[in-house]
Amino acid sequence: MRELTAPARVHVNDSENLTDMIVRNASEDPNAVVFRRKVDTAWHDVTAARFLSEVNSLARGLIASGISPGDRVAILSRTRYEWTLLDFAIWSAGAITVPIYETSSPEQIHWILSDSRAAAIVTETPDHAAAVVELAGQLPSLQHVFQIEGETVAAAEGMVVLDSRGSSVPDTAVEARRASLSAESLATLIYTSGTTGRPKGCTLTHANFLAEVANVTRQLDGIFARQGCSTLLFLPLAHVFARVIQLGCVYQRVTMGHSADIRTLLDDLASFRPSFILAVPRVFEKVYNGAVQKADAAGKGAIFMRAVDTAIAYSEAIDRGQIPLRLRSRRALYNALVYRKLRKTLGGRATHAISGGSALGSRLGHFYRGIGLTVLEGYGLTETTAAITVNLPHQTRMGTVGLPVPGVSLRIADDGEVLAQGPMVFGGYWRNEDATSDAIDSEGWFHTGDIGHIDAHGYLSITGRKKEIIVTAGGKNVAPAVIEDRIRAHPLVSQVMVVGDNEPFVGALVTLDVEALIPWQEKHAKPGTLTEIIADPDLVAAVQSAVDEGNLAVSKAESVRKFRILPVDWTVEDGQLTPSMKLKRSVVTKEHEHDIEALYGRR
Repeated sequence: MRELTAPARVHVNDSENLTDMIVRNASEDPNAVVFRRKVDTAWHDVTAARFLSEVNSLARGLIASGISPGDRVAILSRTRYEWTLLDFAIWSAGAITVPIYETSSPEQIHWILSDSRAAAIVTETPDHAAAVVELAGQLPSLQHVFQIEGETVAAAEGMVVLDSRGSSVPDTAVEARRASLSAESLATLIYTSGTTGRPKGCTLTHANFLAEVANVTRQLDGIFARQGCSTLLFLPLAHVFARVIQLGCVYQRVTMGHSADIRTLLDDLASFRPSFILAVPRVFEKVYNGAVQKADAAGKGAIFMRAVDTAIAYSEAIDRGQIPLRLRSRRALYNALVYRKLRKTLGGRATHAISGGSALGSRLGHFYRGIGLTVLEGYGLTETTAAITVNLPHQTRMGTVGLPVPGVSLRIADDGEVLAQGPMVFGGYWRNEDATSDAIDSEGWFHTGDIGHIDAHGYLSITGRKKEIIVTAGGKNVAPAVIEDRIRAHPLVSQVMVVGDNEPFVGALVTLDVEALIPWQEKHAKPGTLTEIIADPDLVAAVQSAVDEGNLAVSKAESVRKFRILPVDWTVEDGQLTPSMKLKRSVVTKEHEHDIEALYGRR
């Protein structure tokens, strides 16, 4: 199938904007618990009426500070309740939100504030504020630096100051700002993290978000419209994926919490007990790998692997439409012994999860559905306001990224690139006409840069990035993501990058997951540092088994012939990964030029 359109279920009116939903919630059900806010170790309910009041208070403070309609206001913070509060307050003041990852370097922060010409920024901590204040002299547009928590520093002012300033501004001023917004008003500039070059600002309107949120939550009404539905948001709100879920929850009055610290995430999940979870594949891989390690350490590795095989077989039987009685019985046994405990680590209540960012893989997808947590893979980019395809709770096809979201048209170009149109697709990049014309063709199709295909049932599969296709010396085209996803699923593997452009064969650089490596070393009585252990024959053999598993997904010409284990890992902080955990291939290639040369016997 080369082209497919899914009719929109919800159409956005010209006069709508994103603040309408919080006004509507407070009017129709003021006592509805729309948030649970964590204070110290306890969760406190926030009603629709209270949330609107807090938003209005901050919006008045922004107006009193001199923020004008159309001004850009940046947020530099981890995911937390105040982030969502600020997002709606900025819109209520008629302004535009510019999210910045809290892990961003000073150079990245400077670029985003400079390119967006932000008038103000709200930082999370004194350290963030101090970093921005240092840059302020180079940013003539930046007039205010506000701070969420801690003591104020230099020119930074706390949110309490921002809030108190609003006392002189009447409610009618906020109402007028809201009324000035339309569906086509710019809502946010999200700077794509990018794997090369400077980030580009994606211009997303209120209409883009509303079309996405209304249609996706209607398509997934079995998740968003259930009684007592809730979720705990822990992915970065600077990313469009988490941002859309945030808006979807407010739109559907799903109770939402925020978890800002990965170190307390499992405790937060246990106490919040969400009914569905939003995560990237690496989170699901880590949960699975952690369970494997724990079972091995307790001497129950064989039992756990039988439970894994049973879960996968059970899920595959669901697809066939017939589950043998013996398999049902085995599944019930392992549910009592294994699956229930696994689900409990995610809060014990969740029946579904939504995954995006990269491929989860069929095996892991079948495993999670088999234990009672159906992971719905979707696909989208910042430029498409997150999802343009998604698997549905009762229409899940493992290994695909699902069916088109209502309102989306997909086309597969002659070279295999996925093209998209629809009300969720952005209008262009901020102050960058050349990049816009490169991305959107004369017919209005957005070129995603991803290679894929649509099957006879309308499900989209992504097989790689167009710019990442490797062409070996023998002329074989290789899509790295296919094999990398399979290799990375191994408990010992943290990251992997396939190489081989213009080379005689395909190779790979592999990094290890230290959290998994330490118990492996203890179990096999193999002490030593990371640098010392990477040459150990048993460890090499374990990684070889991961590579062998990955090679099963590709032809012989595309398979990894040689690999090199590195004595380092790649991280967001060190610059080899984007905040959404995608490899910066050019960075890794430059940093490990000698290792790549060694793979091919040139060193």
